[in-house]
Amino acid sequence: MSKLSRREFVYMMAALGATPIFANSHTRMVETSKKLEDYYKLKPFGNARFIHMTDCHAQLLPVYFREPSVNLGFYGNLGKPPHIVGEKFLDYYGIKGNKRLEYAFSCVNFEEHAKVMGKTGGFAQIKTVVDFLRDSFGKDKTLFLDGGDTWQGSATALWTRGKDMVGALNLLGVDVCVGHWEFTYEAKEILENVKELNAEFLAQNVFVKEDAMMNGAEAYDEDSGHAFKPYTIKKMGDARVAIIGQAFPYTTIANPQRFIPDWTFGINENSMQELVDQIKEDEKPDAIIVLSHNGFDTDKKMAEVVTGIDFIMGGHTHDGVPEAYPVKNSSGTTYVCNAGSNGKFLNVLDLDIQNGKIKDFKFTLLPIFSDLIPEDKKMKKYIEDVRLPYLKELTRPIATTEETLFRRGNFNGSWDQIICDALIEINDAQISLSPGFRWGTSVMPNQTITFDDLMTQTAMTYPETYVRDIKGSELKLILEDVADNLFNEDPFLQQGGDMVRTGGISYKIDPKAKIGERISNIVLSKTGKKIDANKSYRVSGWSTVGAKSEGEPVWETVEKYLKNIKHISKVKIDTPDIVGIKGNPGII
Repeated sequence: MSKLSRREFVYMMAALGATPIFANSHTRMVETSKKLEDYYKLKPFGNARFIHMTDCHAQLLPVYFREPSVNLGFYGNLGKPPHIVGEKFLDYYGIKGNKRLEYAFSCVNFEEHAKVMGKTGGFAQIKTVVDFLRDSFGKDKTLFLDGGDTWQGSATALWTRGKDMVGALNLLGVDVCVGHWEFTYEAKEILENVKELNAEFLAQNVFVKEDAMMNGAEAYDEDSGHAFKPYTIKKMGDARVAIIGQAFPYTTIANPQRFIPDWTFGINENSMQELVDQIKEDEKPDAIIVLSHNGFDTDKKMAEVVTGIDFIMGGHTHDGVPEAYPVKNSSGTTYVCNAGSNGKFLNVLDLDIQNGKIKDFKFTLLPIFSDLIPEDKKMKKYIEDVRLPYLKELTRPIATTEETLFRRGNFNGSWDQIICDALIEINDAQISLSPGFRWGTSVMPNQTITFDDLMTQTAMTYPETYVRDIKGSELKLILEDVADNLFNEDPFLQQGGDMVRTGGISYKIDPKAKIGERISNIVLSKTGKKIDANKSYRVSGWSTVGAKSEGEPVWETVEKYLKNIKHISKVKIDTPDIVGIKGNPGII
């Protein structure tokens, strides 16, 4: 089995259907004379096609999304995808100077490119491309996989409890799903949504607790304890493929257990190996695919320790990686793929299956440039109907901004700084903490910030704020704990998102230090005084994973703050002093 070389990748991306979509030009190509196949036609290859989308976070409409300028990798992941950003990313893949690809895959010249090339994603556009990719290859030979984090991330998803996205997935024609933020609704709501899905919802690593089953909790298989179907066998033309589901393994650590008290999660690499072996023995498929929400580094380690998997179609860490990443293990090679976030990309994996095994494959990560794609009429109407009851609230203006508001990055973003500043200002706090979520779109300079925009940063089922006194020693422990989740040398112990965002303080961090020793020199920004371990400080935050906080939803706090200031001219982002990153290609 082979893969595309980087040269082949650049050629393919530059010559999709011999189109100028990826040509080195800076024109906004919305010519009505162009057909979809002029932009998104792939050269025929193989006899089984997988289309993969992940981490759309309920973004039904096209969005602006700035890729990170900080995505650090250390130890075995230093200098390896996905821990390469900016110009170094473009050099690594040989796409520097191609403005379309610069815009899609990096934050380089983001504002300039966005002005010309517009938004990305959008379900009406994705539907058009998916249908074209299916029809041109053969519907009976094509499967569409959704990697999760789909039912959460917008106001309408929150207000409909994910049902707007269930309907959208059904209309999109998704065949198989997995989950993470899907599990932040109540268990009964999740099960109702799963029943309404036309797709199969898979999870080999989610189990029902024994005592819960004894009390009548529903399980897919009472003998094994699986809460959901662990795998499925699909016919693709003359081929038979197995798809195994892997939910986010640390859901009940990163998100509230109180919503899903009867279920347990884990990486469960041993049960994954047993399942792969069982499938090979009993089902004898031509290929085994894992649809995963582990995160890229965790998927790479799983590919090392679990044998017999052909491809891991991954998600969670929002990485747009334009190649199938090879990982060697004791029985061969497993390829790890990821499809970015917010509907910005579609993975297309074409397999050449012969004599019961994969002979070769072609992999393409397709950027979804919204302006180039006709909207599917049925999906457009569906989205309009979903938004209509809430349209007045969604489009309500709150403030304006002179600079780009973004979230993604290991340590901070301008959107998160606004949230942190709001928590301090409105709650009269000295320090603020905001979770290092990866979800959230971007707002461009000179754009009006609407309530819809605000909700793309805050729409979740546990948005309540808090204000409490925290000792300096506890504050350090919080920072240390999150840093370990992000920078632990073992990917199987990386349990969360990016680093907690802070307001009112600065600090030094050494990502490669031992746990408990990464954080030092915590200083109050206002006074310049070091935090005293024995002194208490007034801290405001939101999104408590344990007990529910008593404060108002964070979007109310941020809206008050934005209405007070009316216009954002400059966001001063609190950036930590990061030690040991010289030469690291994961930071600009």
